[in-house]
Amino acid sequence: MSDEITGPRSGYASPMTELLGLRTTPPKERADAARNRAAVLDAAARLFAAEGVDAVSMDAIAAAAGVGKGTLFRRFTDKSGLAVALLDERERDLQERILFGPEPLGPGPAQAPPTPVDRLMAFVDAYLDYALDHLDLLRMSETASAGARYRIGAYRFWHRHVAILLAGIRPKRDAEAHAHVVLAALAGEHLHATVAELGTQRVRSATKDVLRSWC
Repeated sequence: MSDEITGPRSGYASPMTELLGLRTTPPKERADAARNRAAVLDAAARLFAAEGVDAVSMDAIAAAAGVGKGTLFRRFTDKSGLAVALLDERERDLQERILFGPEPLGPGPAQAPPTPVDRLMAFVDAYLDYALDHLDLLRMSETASAGARYRIGAYRFWHRHVAILLAGIRPKRDAEAHAHVVLAALAGEHLHATVAELGTQRVRSATKDVLRSWC
Protein backbone atom coordinates (compact mmCIF):
# COMPACT_ATOMS: atom_id res chain seq x y z
CA MET A 1 0.00 0.00 0.00
CA SER A 2 1.32 3.46 -0.88
CA ASP A 3 2.76 5.68 1.87
CA GLU A 4 2.12 8.88 -0.09
CA ILE A 5 -1.19 9.94 1.48
CA THR A 6 -1.19 12.11 4.58
CA GLY A 7 -3.20 11.53 7.75
CA PRO A 8 -6.36 13.24 9.04
CA ARG A 9 -7.22 16.43 7.20
CA SER A 10 -8.01 18.43 10.34
CA GLY A 11 -4.68 17.60 12.00
CA TYR A 12 -4.01 16.04 15.37
CA ALA A 13 -1.97 18.59 17.29
CA SER A 14 -4.67 18.74 20.01
CA PRO A 15 -6.37 15.34 20.01
CA MET A 16 -7.94 15.89 23.42
CA THR A 17 -9.72 19.01 22.16
CA GLU A 18 -10.99 17.18 19.09
CA LEU A 19 -12.26 14.21 21.05
CA LEU A 20 -13.87 16.36 23.73
CA GLY A 21 -15.90 17.98 20.98
CA LEU A 22 -17.05 14.60 19.66
CA ARG A 23 -17.88 12.72 22.85
CA THR A 24 -21.44 11.69 23.52
CA THR A 25 -23.37 13.97 25.90
CA PRO A 26 -26.49 13.19 27.94
CA PRO A 27 -29.74 14.62 26.54
CA LYS A 28 -31.03 17.89 28.01
CA GLU A 29 -34.72 17.60 28.81
CA ARG A 30 -37.46 18.57 31.22
CA ALA A 31 -37.76 16.68 34.49
CA ASP A 32 -40.93 14.86 33.43
CA ALA A 33 -39.40 13.86 30.09
CA ALA A 34 -36.29 12.63 31.90
CA ARG A 35 -38.43 10.49 34.21
CA ASN A 36 -40.30 8.97 31.27
CA ARG A 37 -37.03 8.32 29.45
CA ALA A 38 -35.54 6.60 32.50
CA ALA A 39 -38.66 4.47 32.99
CA VAL A 40 -38.70 3.40 29.34
CA LEU A 41 -35.00 2.55 29.23
CA ASP A 42 -35.20 0.62 32.50
CA ALA A 43 -38.18 -1.37 31.21
CA ALA A 44 -36.52 -2.01 27.86
CA ALA A 45 -33.28 -3.17 29.49
CA ARG A 46 -35.15 -5.57 31.78
CA LEU A 47 -37.29 -7.03 28.99
CA PHE A 48 -34.41 -7.32 26.53
CA ALA A 49 -32.31 -9.12 29.15
CA ALA A 50 -35.12 -11.48 30.09
CA GLU A 51 -36.59 -12.28 26.67
CA GLY A 52 -34.07 -11.20 24.06
CA VAL A 53 -34.18 -8.10 21.89
CA ASP A 54 -36.03 -9.68 18.96
CA ALA A 55 -38.82 -11.10 21.14
CA VAL A 56 -39.81 -7.85 22.84
CA SER A 57 -42.38 -5.54 21.26
CA MET A 58 -42.64 -1.79 21.61
CA ASP A 59 -46.11 -2.31 23.07
CA ALA A 60 -44.67 -4.51 25.81
CA ILE A 61 -42.04 -1.89 26.63
CA ALA A 62 -44.64 0.88 26.86
CA ALA A 63 -46.80 -1.22 29.18
CA ALA A 64 -43.85 -2.17 31.41
CA ALA A 65 -42.72 1.46 31.59
CA GLY A 66 -46.21 2.79 32.31
CA VAL A 67 -46.20 5.22 29.40
CA GLY A 68 -48.47 5.57 26.41
CA LYS A 69 -47.49 3.97 23.13
CA GLY A 70 -47.61 7.37 21.46
CA THR A 71 -45.13 8.76 23.96
CA LEU A 72 -42.80 5.82 23.37
CA PHE A 73 -42.92 6.01 19.58
CA ARG A 74 -42.54 9.80 19.48
CA ARG A 75 -39.46 9.60 21.65
CA PHE A 76 -37.70 6.54 20.25
CA THR A 77 -39.47 5.70 16.94
CA ASP A 78 -38.60 1.98 17.11
CA LYS A 79 -36.45 -0.57 18.92
CA SER A 80 -33.32 0.61 17.16
CA GLY A 81 -33.87 4.04 18.71
CA LEU A 82 -34.14 2.36 22.10
CA ALA A 83 -30.96 0.40 21.39
CA VAL A 84 -29.06 3.61 20.64
CA ALA A 85 -30.34 5.21 23.85
CA LEU A 86 -29.48 2.15 25.96
CA LEU A 87 -25.96 2.06 24.55
CA ASP A 88 -25.45 5.78 25.12
CA GLU A 89 -24.36 5.47 28.76
CA ARG A 90 -22.00 2.58 27.99
CA GLU A 91 -20.45 4.59 25.16
CA ARG A 92 -19.95 7.61 27.39
CA ASP A 93 -18.18 5.45 29.96
CA LEU A 94 -15.75 4.10 27.36
CA GLN A 95 -15.17 7.57 25.95
CA GLU A 96 -14.37 8.95 29.41
CA ARG A 97 -11.86 6.16 30.00
CA ILE A 98 -10.22 6.92 26.65
CA LEU A 99 -10.01 10.61 27.49
CA PHE A 100 -9.13 10.55 31.17
CA GLY A 101 -8.59 6.96 32.31
CA PRO A 102 -5.41 5.08 33.11
CA GLU A 103 -3.04 3.98 30.39
CA PRO A 104 -2.79 2.31 27.98
CA LEU A 105 -6.47 2.94 27.12
CA GLY A 106 -6.19 6.46 28.51
CA PRO A 107 -3.47 9.00 27.66
CA GLY A 108 -1.21 8.37 30.65
CA PRO A 109 1.21 10.95 32.05
CA ALA A 110 2.47 13.65 29.70
CA GLN A 111 6.10 12.82 30.48
CA ALA A 112 5.69 9.11 29.70
CA PRO A 113 2.57 8.45 27.60
CA PRO A 114 1.80 4.98 26.22
CA THR A 115 2.71 4.39 22.58
CA PRO A 116 0.01 4.76 19.91
CA VAL A 117 0.28 1.02 19.25
CA ASP A 118 -0.37 0.22 22.92
CA ARG A 119 -3.33 2.58 23.00
CA LEU A 120 -4.75 1.13 19.78
CA MET A 121 -4.58 -2.43 21.13
CA ALA A 122 -6.13 -1.30 24.41
CA PHE A 123 -8.94 0.40 22.50
CA VAL A 124 -9.67 -2.74 20.49
CA ASP A 125 -9.82 -4.80 23.68
CA ALA A 126 -12.05 -2.28 25.48
CA TYR A 127 -14.33 -1.80 22.50
CA LEU A 128 -14.73 -5.56 22.05
CA ASP A 129 -15.60 -5.90 25.75
CA TYR A 130 -18.30 -3.26 25.31
CA ALA A 131 -19.55 -4.59 21.97
CA LEU A 132 -19.71 -8.25 22.94
CA ASP A 133 -21.49 -7.45 26.21
CA HIS A 134 -24.24 -5.65 24.26
CA LEU A 135 -24.01 -7.29 20.86
CA ASP A 136 -27.73 -7.61 20.10
CA LEU A 137 -28.33 -3.94 20.92
CA LEU A 138 -25.24 -2.82 19.01
CA ARG A 139 -26.21 -4.82 15.97
CA MET A 140 -29.74 -3.43 16.02
CA SER A 141 -28.57 0.16 16.41
CA GLU A 142 -26.11 -0.16 13.51
CA THR A 143 -28.35 -1.97 11.03
CA ALA A 144 -31.69 -0.20 11.50
CA SER A 145 -31.29 1.41 8.09
CA ALA A 146 -28.63 1.69 5.41
CA GLY A 147 -25.60 3.49 6.81
CA ALA A 148 -27.09 3.78 10.31
CA ARG A 149 -23.80 2.86 11.94
CA TYR A 150 -22.03 5.84 10.44
CA ARG A 151 -24.71 8.31 11.51
CA ILE A 152 -24.45 7.37 15.19
CA GLY A 153 -22.58 10.13 16.98
CA ALA A 154 -20.32 7.73 18.87
CA TYR A 155 -18.92 6.37 15.61
CA ARG A 156 -17.33 9.76 14.88
CA PHE A 157 -15.58 9.64 18.26
CA TRP A 158 -14.26 6.12 17.72
CA HIS A 159 -13.15 6.99 14.20
CA ARG A 160 -11.32 10.13 15.23
CA HIS A 161 -9.60 8.40 18.15
CA VAL A 162 -8.38 5.55 15.95
CA ALA A 163 -7.30 7.96 13.19
CA ILE A 164 -5.23 9.97 15.67
CA LEU A 165 -3.51 6.81 16.89
CA LEU A 166 -2.89 5.50 13.37
CA ALA A 167 -1.42 8.85 12.33
CA GLY A 168 1.01 8.55 15.23
CA ILE A 169 2.04 5.07 14.06
CA ARG A 170 2.35 5.65 10.30
CA PRO A 171 2.26 9.43 9.67
CA LYS A 172 2.45 9.16 5.87
CA ARG A 173 -0.52 6.85 5.43
CA ASP A 174 -4.18 7.80 5.12
CA ALA A 175 -5.15 7.51 8.76
CA GLU A 176 -8.77 8.58 8.20
CA ALA A 177 -9.40 5.84 5.63
CA HIS A 178 -7.53 3.22 7.64
CA ALA A 179 -9.53 4.08 10.76
CA HIS A 180 -12.72 3.13 8.92
CA VAL A 181 -11.09 -0.20 7.99
CA VAL A 182 -10.15 -0.87 11.62
CA LEU A 183 -13.67 -0.07 12.80
CA ALA A 184 -15.19 -2.30 10.11
CA ALA A 185 -13.76 -5.26 12.01
CA LEU A 186 -15.64 -4.08 15.11
CA ALA A 187 -19.07 -3.67 13.48
CA GLY A 188 -21.96 -5.36 15.24
CA GLU A 189 -23.07 -7.40 12.22
CA HIS A 190 -19.51 -8.57 11.56
CA LEU A 191 -18.98 -9.54 15.20
CA HIS A 192 -22.33 -11.34 15.35
CA ALA A 193 -21.40 -13.54 12.39
CA THR A 194 -17.76 -14.19 13.24
CA VAL A 195 -18.20 -14.78 16.97
CA ALA A 196 -20.95 -17.31 16.22
CA GLU A 197 -18.58 -19.17 13.91
CA LEU A 198 -15.21 -18.74 15.58
CA GLY A 199 -15.81 -17.78 19.18
CA THR A 200 -14.92 -14.62 21.07
CA GLN A 201 -11.25 -15.32 21.72
CA ARG A 202 -10.37 -16.22 18.14
CA VAL A 203 -12.08 -13.08 16.82
CA ARG A 204 -10.31 -10.90 19.40
CA SER A 205 -6.90 -12.45 18.70
CA ALA A 206 -7.27 -12.27 14.92
CA THR A 207 -8.34 -8.62 15.00
CA LYS A 208 -5.36 -7.63 17.11
CA ASP A 209 -2.95 -9.79 15.11
CA VAL A 210 -3.98 -8.07 11.85
CA LEU A 211 -3.54 -4.65 13.46
CA ARG A 212 -0.13 -5.55 14.83
CA SER A 213 1.02 -6.66 11.39
CA TRP A 214 -0.16 -3.33 9.98
CA CYS A 215 1.61 -1.39 12.72
